[in-house]
Amino acid sequence: MANGIVRPPEVTVRDLPYRIVNRFMLGVFWLLGLRFDIRGVENVPHTGGAVIASNHVSYLDFIFVGLAAYERDRLVRFMAKKSVFTSRVSGPWMRGMKHIPVDREAGAAAFAEAITALQDGELIGIFPEATISRSWELKKFKTGVSRLALQAGVPIVPMVVWGGQRIFTVDKRYSLRRGKAISILVGEPLVPAEGAKAGRVMLDLHARMTDLLDQVQGDYPQQPSAPEDTWWLPRHLGGSAPTQELAVQLENAVLAARRARAARKTAGKAAGRPSRWSAS
Repeated sequence: MANGIVRPPEVTVRDLPYRIVNRFMLGVFWLLGLRFDIRGVENVPHTGGAVIASNHVSYLDFIFVGLAAYERDRLVRFMAKKSVFTSRVSGPWMRGMKHIPVDREAGAAAFAEAITALQDGELIGIFPEATISRSWELKKFKTGVSRLALQAGVPIVPMVVWGGQRIFTVDKRYSLRRGKAISILVGEPLVPAEGAKAGRVMLDLHARMTDLLDQVQGDYPQQPSAPEDTWWLPRHLGGSAPTQELAVQLENAVLAARRARAARKTAGKAAGRPSRWSAS
């Protein structure tokens, strides 16, 4: 697709919440003046189930992945953490769009629901890195993508997005400055051979997505405006993003701090600590 905002097609699936969210976000992207370059949409199956596997660089990636499928009149059902569904703000919309909640302590139910959706002809979206990559390079993949595809008997569609980290990403980085380029590239479907090992399939997928990411990074039409703006480029492209090793350390530190806060909260409840709203 040429640079410019995506024009919403007439979605054949009667799914009002999804259509409302899509059109609202397209309006937001228009206000931000985002310049989209979406290529390879013909690789998204027009019918039938498939797992959409994408890299993860920003909080907006699920929307960008959905836009590529939207060009084919398809809607993507994403697997997302359960807390997003229990929120009073996002919960009703996530449920209305038929996304799949994942309880990381007990993921079997979500896996079974995704299998059923794939066999019913749905597209299921997953970020095999699980969390955003602070190095902007591909992290090690989880095997859930290949296990879903193998069990449901559907292809895996590799996809990469680039540029979203310049808008809203981890470590409180965000910018509403207009005119940023967003590149989305869809690769040819990967059809796992019958009896293939999940780990082997993921290695093949990782290699394909690495090639796609190299391509969109090399073709990206914009460059940092100043030395301090190089944070959104990986080291191998001259940027100042953390190395993969440092990125892992940073992520582990964030997870440890999050677990510590949760433990303190649980301990406080167990001790019967009064809330700050309690009468003195």
